[in-house]
Amino acid sequence: MTFKILPLTYYFRLSYDIYIMHTGKIEKKSFNKKKLGILKFLGPAFIISVAYIDPGNFATNISGGSEFNYALIWVILWSNIMAIFLQTMSAKLGIATGHSLPEMCAKIFSKRTNWIFWVIAELGAMATDLAEFLGGTLGLNLLFHIPMLYAGLLTGILTFIICYMEKYGQKVIELIIVALVAVISAAYLIEIYLAKPDWAEVGIHTIMPSLPNGAAVVIAVGMLGATVMPHVIYLHSQLVQHRSEDITEIGKKRHLKMEKIDIAVAMNIAFLVNAAMVVVSAAVFYRHGITVNTMDEAHKSLEPLLGSLSGGVFGIALLASGLSSSAVGTMAGQTIMKGFVNIQIPINLRRLFTMAPAIIIIALGVNPMYALILSQVALSFILPVPIIQMLFIAGKKDLMGSFANKKWVQFLGIIIASIIIALNIVLLLMIFLGKV
Repeated sequence: MTFKILPLTYYFRLSYDIYIMHTGKIEKKSFNKKKLGILKFLGPAFIISVAYIDPGNFATNISGGSEFNYALIWVILWSNIMAIFLQTMSAKLGIATGHSLPEMCAKIFSKRTNWIFWVIAELGAMATDLAEFLGGTLGLNLLFHIPMLYAGLLTGILTFIICYMEKYGQKVIELIIVALVAVISAAYLIEIYLAKPDWAEVGIHTIMPSLPNGAAVVIAVGMLGATVMPHVIYLHSQLVQHRSEDITEIGKKRHLKMEKIDIAVAMNIAFLVNAAMVVVSAAVFYRHGITVNTMDEAHKSLEPLLGSLSGGVFGIALLASGLSSSAVGTMAGQTIMKGFVNIQIPINLRRLFTMAPAIIIIALGVNPMYALILSQVALSFILPVPIIQMLFIAGKKDLMGSFANKKWVQFLGIIIASIIIALNIVLLLMIFLGKV
């Protein structure tokens, strides 16, 4: 096989063509779609993947690695497998019906039921926003030593700017998000290189499940809540609409095939980043007998153990994660509100509303890392709701046509929902009995 190196101008031209197509100017510009292939469909899953490497993941993964060594890496693996399954179903629902999951719920459930769904989904979105906003604030604080309250206000302004860019088209947001994901990924490649983990132990604990004690259950459920996110199950079914051009049966099947590739690439990048967080934390903190209780401790501890470069890239990764996931959370909130109860409010007004809990926590001086972990546990309790909604709709042939879930897919979905619910019941019992 021979490879041809094309002129640099070809790649600039290709990038311009992608921009033209995704900003609604396609009618003014001839465009060879075959030239792009999969590139035309890449994007939605990368926006979604940000939710899987948000600051909540930093908190639970760092806590898990510092306290339990490599023992909980398997949770990351299985959470990612669940996430790929659920995001694929969400994308399929959006492609098959031409509507988002909240919009489909509005079509088939009563108005009262949809208001209840909306309240639950908004609580999940608020827990998500809390984690993401705190992450961006902490990143600014660690990197530039800006006081937390001012860093919080600056995070809000930067998030407004990212959300404002959506007016230029979804593709612009996708490019911004991909750039931020690249920053996070590069940061953890550097951290892994500096940490020099025990790869044999990493391999063993990736495939062998274990829960050392009751406290590990809390962290494990938090990891699940941080990895499989309710709000992006709703959002993914909306984002794929922007790729829907050929609405024939064959066109939809090709679209779904390409979206599966998008999901596989984006979600496995997210898995590698999450696993790297646990691995670095175990290799650095657990190895030296350090239990990390705050993000500031994580940042400060990395510098003497791995050098100033490590502390710096950690702060950059956290900031990129907070800003990108905060913007995605705002997008999801719009999809949830418009879909369930058909209410639209200006995106900036919504952002102000969802910033409030994080600003209050910062002002009260609550440990941000503890608040992050609790927000992820709360998300894991909300998670079964969108899964059950999605399974109910995706299993109906009159709604999904030939894309309706086969029996084995429905069965797998029920198992996943059951595992999540069972873990949450165990957690509640342990809290009630005072074992965590």
